[in-house]
Amino acid sequence: MRKLVFSAAMMSLALGLAGCDDAKNNDTVNAPAANQNAAPKDGGSLIIGITSGDPLAVNPIYASDRTTLTIMQALYAPLYSYNDGKIEWGLAESLTPSADNLSYTLKLKPNLKWQDGQPLTADDVVFTFNKLLDEKQHSYFRSMFMFGGKPVQVSKVDDLTVKFTLPQVSAAFVGTLVQIYPIPQHVFANESDLEKSSKNDAPVGSGPFKFKEYRAGQYYALTRFDDYWNGKAKLDSVTYRFAKDSNSANLALQNGEINMKMVDPQDVSRLKGTGKFDFVVYPEGRLAYMTFNQNVPVMKSKALRQAIAYAINKDDLVTTAFTSQDYAKPATSFLTPDTLYHSDDVEQYKYNLQKAKDLLKASGAPANLKLRLAYVNTNKTQESMSLYIQQQLKALGINVELMPLDANAMSQRSLDMKSTDWELNLGGYIMGAEPDGYKSLFMSNEAYNYAHYKNPQFDALWDKGSIETDAAKRGEIYTQIQQTVANDMTYYPIAYTNATVAVDKRFGGTAEAEPKPVYMFQDLSKIYQK
Repeated sequence: MRKLVFSAAMMSLALGLAGCDDAKNNDTVNAPAANQNAAPKDGGSLIIGITSGDPLAVNPIYASDRTTLTIMQALYAPLYSYNDGKIEWGLAESLTPSADNLSYTLKLKPNLKWQDGQPLTADDVVFTFNKLLDEKQHSYFRSMFMFGGKPVQVSKVDDLTVKFTLPQVSAAFVGTLVQIYPIPQHVFANESDLEKSSKNDAPVGSGPFKFKEYRAGQYYALTRFDDYWNGKAKLDSVTYRFAKDSNSANLALQNGEINMKMVDPQDVSRLKGTGKFDFVVYPEGRLAYMTFNQNVPVMKSKALRQAIAYAINKDDLVTTAFTSQDYAKPATSFLTPDTLYHSDDVEQYKYNLQKAKDLLKASGAPANLKLRLAYVNTNKTQESMSLYIQQQLKALGINVELMPLDANAMSQRSLDMKSTDWELNLGGYIMGAEPDGYKSLFMSNEAYNYAHYKNPQFDALWDKGSIETDAAKRGEIYTQIQQTVANDMTYYPIAYTNATVAVDKRFGGTAEAEPKPVYMFQDLSKIYQK
């Protein structure tokens, strides 16, 4: 494959960046010798257990929940990705900046195909960007490709070449582009609302597996795509089976009805005792957090939010929820440790009940304050966290009503920008190593700003950070951003988590498939049945 052409400064920057699919320091636990000794063969079916609900819009420019992203990864292919800081080319084979770094030329691999046999060309890449930049399409990617209030311009040079022209130099562009998976122009050209389009119900992608059948609440079935750019997959099919909860999914795993599943720390010991599984454990680049919904008037009080933070013993919370700190580390910043400019130089809110009581009194909150805490009802760690937080806040004099919700209901309610359904909610995100990608969660008018925190000065910092090319100055901006989030306590960072995937020992190729946050594995074409 052709090497990336960068100036020395930009090469250094690019190799420090990573998108939401980056996973570093992978650690395979109990990896069998058979993984290396058993020759890969063609054929077989893999069934993956999913407990996070049904997919939403299976379309790369909208996918944001774990289920949809996991399925999308098998259906679609990225332009490129990062692994251990190194670029791995996908549909593209090179990305070359201009001398002034105001434009980039992307070269696609030749002879790429969509899963319906149509050629995948520069027209599809240009179409994808035109749609995600269209305000009427409401893609959360739009803000990531706006620079100084102006969008990147995307144009076709020839069938295999796309030119990106930036309104100003951006330190974030290369790391942000990694998140884009093109969609087919010939499928969506006449659709007015891509998110609600019926075309998403039977997607046509460019990944190793193509759509076969979907039955809501039951399964999402894929079959092999023989013209996949990275070589025909070894498996004949992959099926995502939806389970109502972790317990039923784990039972199906033990019975052989499911072959692979991301498991909660609480379940590892019991599953390991069966001797049927290998466990792939890796840093997920993920933050588990609690959000304060400032749409509810009482939560607009910074003193109240800070009081709640001081009332929680975070070390105990993490150990309680994740069984041990082998599976998660207490978090300080809203940026994960694998993110550029991550800093621990923020207020850490060490447990201090007296300080919490003083702040609660100063907040003017009513006596016998009652708050609702929402979480996903199939997530065992969130359930443990919610029970612990309920107990801790009771000691502060706050009554917490627990609101366990279906994952899809939680996602849909969270996207209601006027929602007052709860005061507190638990969640998690994986945003990758480029800090500019996080702004879609924090800027005032972004749909994914679940805290509904609005601060024009804070928004301006995000705009400055995305275009500042001096590394030291950029670092100062993101340190200030992290300190603002901590001081205003808009998000309460709980833990930086590891992912644990249980894999039936009858399957191999997990190392070659590359463990990745959210998706479990980067390329399922490498998985094989022994």
